[in-house]
Amino acid sequence: MASQGAVAAMRVPHFRLLLIGRLIAQIGEQMVSVAVGWEIYDKTGDPFLLGVIGLVQVIPIFLFSLPAGVAVDRYNRKRITLISQLVLIACAVVLTILSVTGAPLVLTFVTLAVIGSARAFNNPAEGTLTPLLVPEEMYQNAATWSTGVWQLSAITGPAVGGLLIGLTGGAASVYIVNAFAGLALVAALLIIRPRPQTVIEHEPPLESVRAGLRFLRHNKLILPSITLDMFAVLLGGAVYLLPIFAKDILQVGAEGLGWLRAAPSIGALIMAMTIANRPPFQNTGRTLLIAVAGFGIATIIFGLSTNFWLSLAMMFTLGALDNISVVIRHTIELVFTPDEMRGRISAVQSIFIGASNELGGFESGVAAALLGTVGAVVFGGIGTLIVVGATAILAPELRKLKRISRVESHSA
Repeated sequence: MASQGAVAAMRVPHFRLLLIGRLIAQIGEQMVSVAVGWEIYDKTGDPFLLGVIGLVQVIPIFLFSLPAGVAVDRYNRKRITLISQLVLIACAVVLTILSVTGAPLVLTFVTLAVIGSARAFNNPAEGTLTPLLVPEEMYQNAATWSTGVWQLSAITGPAVGGLLIGLTGGAASVYIVNAFAGLALVAALLIIRPRPQTVIEHEPPLESVRAGLRFLRHNKLILPSITLDMFAVLLGGAVYLLPIFAKDILQVGAEGLGWLRAAPSIGALIMAMTIANRPPFQNTGRTLLIAVAGFGIATIIFGLSTNFWLSLAMMFTLGALDNISVVIRHTIELVFTPDEMRGRISAVQSIFIGASNELGGFESGVAAALLGTVGAVVFGGIGTLIVVGATAILAPELRKLKRISRVESHSA
């Protein structure tokens, strides 16, 4: 069946074009994440400000994601994505000017807050373009390619950004390259022609938000899958403690740390390509639970390991298993969310994942202070296994889910 081919979704010209634009833009964003941290630490030597970088970008996501979800369901998704990308490009230009002129750092943080606000609108708008470009039977394949593109950018962007900083001696060059990278996605958006979306009636915004939350609360597949993924990231946050493992436990220095940081993305990218070459999952719910349980076990083994190669293998495994979870979660969301609800559900997911990423780092730091570094990671892995067990008991519909389709889910 054509829809089961490894490149099924990529045969759709407009989806392929969107994905190419997205890859280039995301590489630029990953480059900036390296450049901003490098520049601020180079100027101040204050590690606290490195934490502020993430904070000022995630707060707007918490504040604006739900209103953005309503806007995405009410207005043209492509237009919202275009406007968001133009704001991000403008911010890249501003960062370039601030870097070249040596402006006060407070202006850099203000710009980063604007970037966070633009992403609060961009993420649900851009993410909900996919179901308007590919048919339902290609949703899993499209989700697989989307996660693969993200992982490729996560590998490529920081490396290219670091290289460019080394060659030019400053971060300004990275910012201007990011602006041009954003233009690639803008060009793709101007060309693609999504199918007409289903829009919500003009009800009060607060009622729209409540309607989205009611739908999510009563859905027996989407909410459990998002919650499972959130707690896995929240508790299994070994990546946040990697500098300690690299320096004090494995004693492999900065070079080893670089390999440990890259391993999850490499594992995820290889898994994405593997999934793309296989038919859709036949026992999806069981596969999801096994993948997240494996994530917890790999986290425990990593925490106990004192061998660099074993630790590297576990980080690779963490990325591969996490990719299975992400592909299944995205596919469930694509299939079981009505088109008129996609923006709001995607916005809630952004908050969940944003919270788990930021709070995961906080949880790891607190746990490390109380239990020690090894104890914190092992505790997180055990917590992940407990969450998997609880989900299997409390969400039987998810556990029994076979193939991801609206028809087959009713008999699950």
